[in-house]
Amino acid sequence: MENRSRFTSPFGATSTSDDVIAGVDLGGKRAIVTGGASGIGVETARALAAAGAEVVLAVRNLEAGDQIATDIAMKTGNSAVTAAELKLTDRASVARFVADWNGPLHILVNNAGIMALPDLHRTPEGWELQFATNHLGHFNLALGLHPALAAAGGARIVSVSSNGHRTSPIVFDDINFERRAYDPWLAYGQSKTGNVLFTVEAAKRWATDGVTANALMPGGIRTNLQRHQQENMTPEVQAIFDSYPWKTVEQGAATSVLLAASPLVKDISGRYFEDCNEAELTTDPDAQGGVRPHALDEDDAARLWDVSLAILRPGD
Repeated sequence: MENRSRFTSPFGATSTSDDVIAGVDLGGKRAIVTGGASGIGVETARALAAAGAEVVLAVRNLEAGDQIATDIAMKTGNSAVTAAELKLTDRASVARFVADWNGPLHILVNNAGIMALPDLHRTPEGWELQFATNHLGHFNLALGLHPALAAAGGARIVSVSSNGHRTSPIVFDDINFERRAYDPWLAYGQSKTGNVLFTVEAAKRWATDGVTANALMPGGIRTNLQRHQQENMTPEVQAIFDSYPWKTVEQGAATSVLLAASPLVKDISGRYFEDCNEAELTTDPDAQGGVRPHALDEDDAARLWDVSLAILRPGD
C-alpha cells in the first residue's frame, strides 16, 4: 500500500443516506444496485433515485423487485426505476443481465450478499456459496459491465463488505472448504475480504478507464441478512445481539450512498470505509472496526483476481 492520507468526511455513524446525498444531482446518471429489493439495497436505490438517477434493481426475485421499484418510483417521483433478474451464482444469469445492458453505467453498487450460512452449501460447480455469491458473482458482474463503466467516464463501483472480513484472509489453498472443516464465520469473512481485495485491484487495473472502486462496512442493521444468526441463539448471545449499537436502514445505507454519489469522494479509489469515513488500518485482533492488512494486501488482490478469472473461465 502506498503512503497516503486517510480520507475523512463531514459525516459519521449517525448520518443518513439523505444527509450524504443532499444537494447532489444525479440526473443523466445510470445506476445498478444488486440486492436492491431488501435491506439497505432498497434505501440505497431510493436515495440514488431521489437524486435523479436512473436505477436498476438487480434481484433474484423479479416480482419482489418490480414491487420495490414501483414503490421507489412513487416515493421519489422518478419513474426511471426498474428491476431486472440477476442470480449472482449463475454464470448464465449474469451473462444475460450483462447482454441486456445497453449504454454507459455510472454507478455499480455490489450490495447483495448472504451471511454465515450455518451449514456448508455449494453451487453446482462446487464453489462454497458465500464466496460464490458475495465475491465471485459480483466479480463476474463487474467484469461483464466493465465496458459500460469505462464508457461512462468517471464511473464508480461500490462494494458492500463487512467488518466480518477480519475473521479470515483468502485461504488460497482451500477456498471452497474441501480440506478443512467448514466454519460459517470463516467462510463469510473470506468472502468479505474478497470484496475489499477486488476493490484494491479494480482501482489499479481500471484507473485508466476513469473507474473508481471502494468497499465499505455499512454497520449493523437489523435486516434479513441476520436471519441465520438469530436461529438457535443462546440467552447470552441473544443479550449481546440485543445490546448491539444497531443502525437504522437509512444510516446503514449512508456510506454506500456517499461512495456512489458524493462529489467528496470523486477521486478516491481502492479504499475501505466505515461510518462514512475511510477506516483506519489495525492489527488489533479485538477491534470491531478498522480494516485489517490482509484485506488491502496488493499481492493478494492481484492473486485473487487471477484465481477468480480461472475459476469463472476455466480453459481461457
